[in-house]
Amino acid sequence: MALEFKMKIIFFGDIVGRPGREALAKIISQLRKEFKPDLIVANGENLAHGKGITKKSFEEVIGAGVDLVTSGDHIWAQKEVIGLLEDKDIPLLRPANYPPSLPGNGYKILEIGARRVLVINLMGRVFFNQNLDCPFRKADEILEEFKERADVVIVDFHAEATSEKKALGCYLDGRVSAILGTHTHVPTSDGQILPEGTAYISDVGMVGVKNSILGAKKEVALHHFLTQMPFKYEIAEDNLVEADGVFIEIDTSTGKALKIENIQRLINYSDSGLS
Repeated sequence: MALEFKMKIIFFGDIVGRPGREALAKIISQLRKEFKPDLIVANGENLAHGKGITKKSFEEVIGAGVDLVTSGDHIWAQKEVIGLLEDKDIPLLRPANYPPSLPGNGYKILEIGARRVLVINLMGRVFFNQNLDCPFRKADEILEEFKERADVVIVDFHAEATSEKKALGCYLDGRVSAILGTHTHVPTSDGQILPEGTAYISDVGMVGVKNSILGAKKEVALHHFLTQMPFKYEIAEDNLVEADGVFIEIDTSTGKALKIENIQRLINYSDSGLS
């Protein structure tokens, strides 16, 4: 019987603005001691003022201890992200099913000791305005390219509809180690290991101000819903930040998931000197 080699991974949901970045920096060392992860990944499409990624905001989370940053529909919101994506050595992904002519990559192989981890970033099509390639077929294409070349495969599926997320979970069950939903900023309670061994959750949640609407100021979002007028995303200002993520254990000899567990922590700004 093959020996079981466990890989431990922490994945954080969408990090929203400065409160999310700084709260993550405060808690990440504690989580490293508690879970002893081999790899930490986070979705960063809301890093800069709630929309997009700047060089400074990206460097903050990498400096805090995140190994790789994924993204989603706001990836192009900040112009300077182009330079980051063009540098192949920078651990930043954009959704793989955007047109291939665009800067950046939608997947990356990471060497973790003697093991190879393939991280894939995909974006859904239901309820989005973008006309993207099919995420199901794009996943097939990437998996075929890296067939027999990765011990572990992690997918960040940045999508709106839980139906589309679960459908991809069923479609890739047994072919990838984990499918982790992002984008809606609300953690779901359906973390599970699917029948063929893939860890799945519809949405990991966010790292952002708790007393907010998805990390944004409540009054701004409420005005939009009450009037249907356009609004500018403004980051909520409050002391309490929630950090949502998942902890996954994977048997690297089979690529199958052994465990998936929600992480939900509260960080107080006053405790960290944030303002």
